[in-house]
Amino acid sequence: MMTPMSAVPNIPVGNAVEDGIDWITDNFGGVLDGISTFLFTFVDTITELLLSWPPLVGVAIFTVLALLVRSWGLAVFTLLGTLLIVSMDMWEPAMETLALVLVATTIAVVIAVPVGILAARSDSVSTVVKPILDFMQTMPAFVYLVPVVIFFGIGVAAGVFATIVFALPPGVRLTELGIRGVDSETVEAGEAFGGTPWQILRGIQLPLGLPTIMAGVNQVIMLALSMAVVAGLVGAGGLGQQVVSSISRIDVALGFEAGLSVVILAIFLDRVTGAIGQPTGRSLVSMVRKRRAAPATV
Repeated sequence: MMTPMSAVPNIPVGNAVEDGIDWITDNFGGVLDGISTFLFTFVDTITELLLSWPPLVGVAIFTVLALLVRSWGLAVFTLLGTLLIVSMDMWEPAMETLALVLVATTIAVVIAVPVGILAARSDSVSTVVKPILDFMQTMPAFVYLVPVVIFFGIGVAAGVFATIVFALPPGVRLTELGIRGVDSETVEAGEAFGGTPWQILRGIQLPLGLPTIMAGVNQVIMLALSMAVVAGLVGAGGLGQQVVSSISRIDVALGFEAGLSVVILAIFLDRVTGAIGQPTGRSLVSMVRKRRAAPATV
C-alpha cells in the first residue's frame, strides 16, 4: 500500500545545486582564481599594515581613535581590552581577524548600500531582493563553507567570501529602511526647490537615513566577526583558527582567550560604528526645514 510520503516524487534539489556549482567551477575557473587572488592580496595588505607597528603603538592608535570618535569611557575600555589581547599573545591573530572583517565589511557595504537604495526607490527591485536576502540570512552559516571551498579552496579567500555573503543582508535591509523612512514631506519640499533625484538622495535621504544605514553597517560588522570565527574551519586564520585549534586539542584556555579577544574587538567596533552614525552636513535638509518653518507672507 502506497503511503502519502512515497506518493510524493523525489526532487533532487541538492543534485541540481551541485551540478550548478560544478558548471560554475568548470566555466569560470579563471574568474574565481582572480577573485581569490584579489581577496587574499587585499586581506594580506591590511594585515601587514595593522602589524607594521609594535603592538603597544597599535593599542595607542585604537585608544586615540576611540577617544576621538566616542568618549573617554570607550577609550579606557579600548586601552585595557587591547592590552589584555597583547598580554594573552593574541595580538597577531586578532589583527588578522580584524583585517578579514574590514575587507569583508567594506565589500559587503559597497554592494549593500546601492542595492538598498535601488530597493527603496523601486518596489519591483525590493520584491525581487527580499526573498534572496531571506535565503541568505536563514541559511545556516556552515552551509556557506561548502561551495566557497569548492570555488576558492582552503584559505583566506574562502573565509572572506563566505563572510561577505553571510553579513551582507542587514546592510541592504537597513539601507532600504533608512531611505524609505525619510519624511515624504521633506522629500517633496526638496523636489519643490527643483532638486534632482540625485541631489535629493545625497542632500536629504542619505543624511536623514544615515543613523539607520549605519545601524546596518554595524550589523554587517557584527555578523562578519561571528562568521570570521566560523571561517577558521576553512583556513581563514586569525582568531577563528585559534578557536578551531582549541576545539581540536580540547584546550579550554586557548578557546577562552581567543573568544575573549573576539568580544573585545566586537565591542570596540560596535561602539565606534555606532558613534559614526550621527548625521552631519545636511545643508539641503537645513534649507528645506528653514523654508518650511518660515512664516507665510501675504
